[in-house]
Amino acid sequence: MLTPLHQQAVAPPPLCPVFDEAKWLRVLFTISDTEQWLQEQQVQHLYHLPLKHHKKLLRKSWYLGASTLAHIVERHYYKISRHPATGKFTIDIPYIIAHIRDAFQQQPEPIPQSSNLQRVWDTGEPIGYDDKGNTVSVLTVVSDAAGSIITAFPGYIHQSLT
Repeated sequence: MLTPLHQQAVAPPPLCPVFDEAKWLRVLFTISDTEQWLQEQQVQHLYHLPLKHHKKLLRKSWYLGASTLAHIVERHYYKISRHPATGKFTIDIPYIIAHIRDAFQQQPEPIPQSSNLQRVWDTGEPIGYDDKGNTVSVLTVVSDAAGSIITAFPGYIHQSLT
């Protein structure tokens, strides 16, 4: 038997008098269609790269989105002069992406004081320089626990000793 307290807890919230459900649904479906179209455009754009095994970057456990790739290029590509104090890739974009793809085979390791994971991949050849200016062959890829890539850069994560 429900007490008045239980009945109060399950009472539905009052409806907002200005809620236009039809308009709200139209906007929802427009956003959904746009999101789906953008996702398709992103996949097609990635497929324009001269790279084998594109699908390995689009799986749920290792996903490289357009905004993440733009972040990586803006911050860590030597042809973009922004963020001068960061590591820079000195190889072409298809090679950067191929190395990010290949880093998936490394076992993910936790990043101290973070919920994110890192994979450190030694490419066996110089790929750029780290944030200290040293030439490196190592790539670090940071992802969330689900595998969505957050960033990638040449070199290692440097932890402060505090």
